[in-house]
Amino acid sequence: MLKIGTAELQGHVIAAPLAGISNPVYRQVNHDAGAALTVSEMISDKALHYHNARTFDMCRVYETEHPVSLQLFGGDPETMAEAAEYLTEHTACDIIDINMGCPVPKVLKSHAGSYLMSDPDLAVRIAEAVVRHTDRPVTVKMRAGYDKEHINAPELAKRLEDIGVAAIAVHGRTKTQLYRGVSDNRYIRMVKEAVSIPVFGNGDIRTCADAERMFEETGCDAVMIGRGLVGKPYLIRQIEDHLAGRPYTEPGYEERTALCIAYAEKLCAYEGEHTGVSMMRGLVSYYLDGMPYAARVRAECAKAESLDGLRNTLEEYREKLRRMKEPDGETGDQAGR
Repeated sequence: MLKIGTAELQGHVIAAPLAGISNPVYRQVNHDAGAALTVSEMISDKALHYHNARTFDMCRVYETEHPVSLQLFGGDPETMAEAAEYLTEHTACDIIDINMGCPVPKVLKSHAGSYLMSDPDLAVRIAEAVVRHTDRPVTVKMRAGYDKEHINAPELAKRLEDIGVAAIAVHGRTKTQLYRGVSDNRYIRMVKEAVSIPVFGNGDIRTCADAERMFEETGCDAVMIGRGLVGKPYLIRQIEDHLAGRPYTEPGYEERTALCIAYAEKLCAYEGEHTGVSMMRGLVSYYLDGMPYAARVRAECAKAESLDGLRNTLEEYREKLRRMKEPDGETGDQAGR
C-alpha cells in the first residue's frame, strides 16, 4: 500500500489527468478497472475565483471514485490558495494536485503549467500557498525541465518536498519537447533519488513492458498513465497482473466494443447527449484500435448525431464480430480498407 498523506493507494497504476477527458465518468471507469488513483483534468484557479459554473461542475466527485485527486493550475499564489480553500471546503477530493507540466500556450501565458519549470521560485511560492490553505495532501505533476539545457526537476522536487508537498509525478519530457520525441526515464530516476516522498513515473506507457521498464529504470513508486488508458482501462489490471507474475487475458473484440458502448452511454448521461456524442466521435478509435473492419465503423461513428445512432452502429459491429471468426494477422485499419 502506498500512502500519500492520509490517502491510501491500493495498486501501482494512476490514471493521469487528460484535458477534456478526465471527468468523473472517465475516472470512475478507471477506478472500476483497478486504478490506485485518478486525477481530474486541469481546473483553473482564476475560473474558480470568478465563479465559473462550468469549472464548478469540473470539481464534482462521485462517491464511488475514491481516492481521487483534483488538479489545479495557475500562476498566482493568492488565487491558487483561494482555489485550494474552495476544493477543501466544497469537494470530497482526497488530494489536491498542482499542474507544473502542461505545455499548452494559453496555460503558459498565465504563468502556469510548465512555465513554472522556468521560474522555480514562483513554483515553490504557489505550492506553499496551496499547502497552507488545505488539510488535504498536495502533490505536484511536473516535467523534467523547461528545456534540455535546464533540467531542474530534481532540485525543484526537493524544494517542494521541503515545504510539505506529499508526492511528485514526473513526465520525462521537457516543456520544449511538448509531446514529441521520447520520454527520458533518467530524469525520473534523478527525481526519485533526490527526494524521500513518493514519485510517480509518467510518459510513454502503453504496454505492460513499458510499465515494467519504468519501474526498473526509475525506481518510481507508481506509474501514471495518460493516453495509454483511453479506450483501454483493462490495461490497468493487465499491468498489475504482469507485475505480480499472474497470467492475464486480453479482452476479446466483442468485450472491447461493449466497453465502448457502455462508455458512450455513461458519457452522454453525464455531459448531455449532444456533448457526449461529440466527445465520443474522437474516442471511438481508441476503443477499436487494432480491431477488424474498424476503419468503416470509425467513419460511421464520426458522423453520428445521436446516442442511438452511435450505439446502433457499434451494436451492429459487435453482432458482426460475434458472427465472424476473428481474422489472423489483420489489423483494424487493414481489414477496414
